Amino acid sequence: MTALEPRDTAVADVAPTLPAAESDESTVLSRSYRALSIGMVSVVLLIAFEATAVATAMPVAARDLDGVSLYAFAFSGYFTTSLLGMVLAGQWSDRKGPLGALTSGIAAFAAGLVMSGTAQAMWPFIAGRAVQGLGGGLVIVALYVIVGRAYPARLRPAIMAAFAASWVVPSVVGPLAAGAVTEQLGWRWVFLGIPVLVVFPLALALPQIRRRAAGPVGGEAAAFDRRRIRFALGISLGAGLIQYAAQDLRPSSLLPAVVGIVLLVPAAHNLLPHGTWRAARGLPSVVLLRGLASGAFVAAESFVPLMLVTQRGLSPTAAGFSLAAGGVTWAMGSWVQSRPRMEPYRERLTTVGMVLVVAAIAVVPSVLIHSVPVWTVAVVWAVGCFGLGPVISSTGVLLLQLSAPEEAGANSAALQISDGLSSALLLAAGGAAFAALGGGSVADATGARPAAFAAVFLPMAAVALAGAWVTTRLRER
Repeated sequence: MTALEPRDTAVADVAPTLPAAESDESTVLSRSYRALSIGMVSVVLLIAFEATAVATAMPVAARDLDGVSLYAFAFSGYFTTSLLGMVLAGQWSDRKGPLGALTSGIAAFAAGLVMSGTAQAMWPFIAGRAVQGLGGGLVIVALYVIVGRAYPARLRPAIMAAFAASWVVPSVVGPLAAGAVTEQLGWRWVFLGIPVLVVFPLALALPQIRRRAAGPVGGEAAAFDRRRIRFALGISLGAGLIQYAAQDLRPSSLLPAVVGIVLLVPAAHNLLPHGTWRAARGLPSVVLLRGLASGAFVAAESFVPLMLVTQRGLSPTAAGFSLAAGGVTWAMGSWVQSRPRMEPYRERLTTVGMVLVVAAIAVVPSVLIHSVPVWTVAVVWAVGCFGLGPVISSTGVLLLQLSAPEEAGANSAALQISDGLSSALLLAAGGAAFAALGGGSVADATGARPAAFAAVFLPMAAVALAGAWVTTRLRER
């Protein structure tokens, strides 16, 4: 396979022309980029810490609010509105610049945390999670657009690696810190403590964002595309209905599933690049690869702790720590792709990465055989995360290379939609297969049969294998 050179198919560099004094800056922590890089990485760090901490506190919150039956909606509510936020951010960033989307997203993210942290019942708590998801969707797309505008092409792999590294500490410390706060102060402080920390990254990064990435491309603001916004509402509502139906396998759930599919399919078709579903070469395959890689990995990872607790008798803490090393190896894999000498081999690196992901997902269920050491999971999952690191970061780098400046926002939104939508749908499919084969509910699977876990991991390995094939189509001819 011939590797894609850095600028073979890219249009003009998305970043604006830099003054001569700044063009010599060679790292993301050089004087010209230091404040911007630290501020943006801090935003990602807070999002990562929130994701790991809230997952730890969620069971206690649901029980305290008498809402265990609505437990899954606390997660799906976040995802559903984040899809809408991604599309809005893409429109906003392309037409008026990413600054407004970023600041509004962080404000909504913080407001949602406060709403959930002060909720006295489960539905207001879920509403807070939905507001938080809207903010999260705005932020993640805005960050990608800022990377495209503010950094030259040679520095984008490094800032993407820094984003990945931001998940290392939260993945290890987050659950422990959230558990301690929940036990000593109460679950509400897990939600209420994070908004205060938003002030630092905003104060640090905003001046640089205003200088480097504010305003629309070309200087003229265009009107919002209302058609795309309607599709965003359709994909969000459709995904929510499908998730609801997958949690309840009774015949009555067929109707919301059908309605969800009717809403989601045409919306996704119009929001993703033309040719995504058939893996057309270039940008469509980049977007598809992101969805296949993230979706298969997230769906499989969600069932690893449950398998270790119910089948091998580990405590929840020990089961969670079996995945902790993955945060470190993920960052290591992303660092590898950021090395300048790896640029000519970027597509080949994604192929190797996906093969490692396939192997990890396929081998993990071997611990269902009790003669297989339980530590096998920690080793195998660390290898899989090392493979996924360069895949996730490289899709972001390639997307910016293949996007015209005025399309960077919409294409970044498409990449994140593919990521989130695939994760949610494959989780729903995995959960339905798990329940159908004797797994019971995900919340209570003490009597789960080993076959129920195999029905999750093996199909996800097949999805990842399809992603390995897609890596051969990232180059435009």
